Amino acid sequence: MGFGSLNVLLVEDNPEMMKIIIQVLNHFGIKNVWTARDGEEGFSIFTKQNPDLVISDWQMTPIDGLEMCRWIRRNRMSPNRMVPIILISGYSALPRVAQARDIGVTEFMIKPFKAEELAKKIMHVIDKPRDFVEAPGFVGPDRRRRIADFSGSERRKKGRK
Repeated sequence: MGFGSLNVLLVEDNPEMMKIIIQVLNHFGIKNVWTARDGEEGFSIFTKQNPDLVISDWQMTPIDGLEMCRWIRRNRMSPNRMVPIILISGYSALPRVAQARDIGVTEFMIKPFKAEELAKKIMHVIDKPRDFVEAPGFVGPDRRRRIADFSGSERRKKGRK
């Protein structure tokens, strides 16, 4: 799959889940994995190591994965505000997914998940990165996933925004 050169930050407070995810990443050829047990430690490692990908659990204390994502996207100390972030959660309610998207999470995974699902998410964020948007109320990957082919009188003129 060609993941061997990836540098990954894994932020997970559950030691068993961390061990499982590391094994999965190693199985994909990813050997360079930094780990943290909460969002504060994760952001600290992120600013020092500047990984290619962040995989984080949502619910952690004292700082959760969503807050860490907000720091990565909006903090001046962030070395790469556009880094892909995969957020993992045991809760799949649509408002939570929308909240994660609105903070700037690149991909969202529901626990429990299969190793193949994680591989697909990693391949997707690496092979098909979305445009990055910086606006007053949002910093993160473009929320639109489909390219629509608009035609007709309601279509914007090319070059006009």
